[in-house]
Amino acid sequence: MTVGIHACGYGLNERYNSLSSPAHHMTTKSWHLDRRAFLMGTGVSLGLPWLECMTASAADSKKDEVPRRMCGLYFGFGVGLPEEDTENANWRWFPNGDGRDFEFTDTLKPLEAHRENLSVLNGLSHPNGRRMGGHDTGDTFLTGAFMHNEKLSNTISADQVAAAAHADQTRFSSLVLSTDGGVGEPTRSSTLSYNDKGRPIPSLNQPQQIFDRFFGAGDADLIARRRRLKSSSGMLDRVLEDSRALRGRLGKFDREKLDEYLASVRQIEQSVQRSQRWLEIPRPELRDEERDMLHLDADDEAPLNFIRTMYDLIYLAFRTDSTRVATYQITNMADCSSKAAKFPQLQGFKDSLHTLAHGWNKPEGAVALGKWDSFMAEQLAYFLGRLASAQEADGSVLDHSLVLYGSSNCTTHDNSNYPLVLAGGRKLGLQHGRYLKFGEGTPMSNLLVTMLNCVGADQASFADSTGELSELTSHA
Repeated sequence: MTVGIHACGYGLNERYNSLSSPAHHMTTKSWHLDRRAFLMGTGVSLGLPWLECMTASAADSKKDEVPRRMCGLYFGFGVGLPEEDTENANWRWFPNGDGRDFEFTDTLKPLEAHRENLSVLNGLSHPNGRRMGGHDTGDTFLTGAFMHNEKLSNTISADQVAAAAHADQTRFSSLVLSTDGGVGEPTRSSTLSYNDKGRPIPSLNQPQQIFDRFFGAGDADLIARRRRLKSSSGMLDRVLEDSRALRGRLGKFDREKLDEYLASVRQIEQSVQRSQRWLEIPRPELRDEERDMLHLDADDEAPLNFIRTMYDLIYLAFRTDSTRVATYQITNMADCSSKAAKFPQLQGFKDSLHTLAHGWNKPEGAVALGKWDSFMAEQLAYFLGRLASAQEADGSVLDHSLVLYGSSNCTTHDNSNYPLVLAGGRKLGLQHGRYLKFGEGTPMSNLLVTMLNCVGADQASFADSTGELSELTSHA
């Protein structure tokens, strides 16, 4: 059984057009490497980034040969929205102004460097969500379905519509991640992704497990494979000989690109190991006075390292074209049981996430929640920076990817006016650098159908959509 990462017919040990195979030599003037070629080593396989030699020539690269990707990122319990005329208004999540004439508040200031690659959206929500309980809407963020105690069935999520459209193009149809793993329980789900029957797709939350599934030999004989991995120096060392053989046949530009990529993989591998060690260490329960007294450096770094490692894994999956669809639920809507509930405390805040979210309209609480929202924006900026730095074809990985970031609460328990950021996709027709305000009650499904059509999973409608959001593709 495949969990979290859905295989689409390509075996993990299968190698596309072996690097030593004559199939890599074209009758044309330049050596050609298959788009899905990867390096092999003992028990591992490493996908390659886009290189110029993967097309007959860079100039001949066709638009439809470049991957189109979709990523959904979710956090629970809403954001800080203190009143605009109060002294803490600079910690409002939504920017000031509108259109291109807007200013980030302190909350989203970390996204300033990516201003031209994103749009902040105001006014969107799921009509069905507005009829549901304040903690019940995380399950439907990407589906738009209606769920309550007597009707706990869901519908297909937008990411899985996109996954089905690209299923034969990549090794894995989708990558499903969360902080908590598994599926959780209805209305407190630990996954954003649902299949065509509306059933939850279990999410992965162990960085080492995810890393192994991308680069290991699959799930067979898992215990023996783990022993081999622990006894060896690292994944990159096991593909070293193959990488040398490839490097010797590449041009200068592709050699530099390969070297930079391998260094990036090494960094991610080390981050995975650090995050995994943190997950496996039990956390003692502390009384409030004990917690206030202690300041543990290892704990302080845990949320940042964990979130960034998960973002790195998505980045790596996209860059190697291992999948074109990913979801990551950073926090679910369970108030206390979620592993992410204590993230703010581990990062130095006084309260748990749920308690922090409840203080959005109190002077001290508004500042604290705003600073947490800013911390989350910093991690999003890190992820966008990763995608923007990876060049492929006529742009970057970010230019060919849609990244939706947001929550199904405005403020905690309020299921209207979702805080949303849509980033990337400039090569897919999106126009950014704007704060867009939509009419109250505009279905969020209009955004989802727009995204699906941009990534080539053409849909006349999705869920309760009433049309596309043309504002996202216009130059106005």
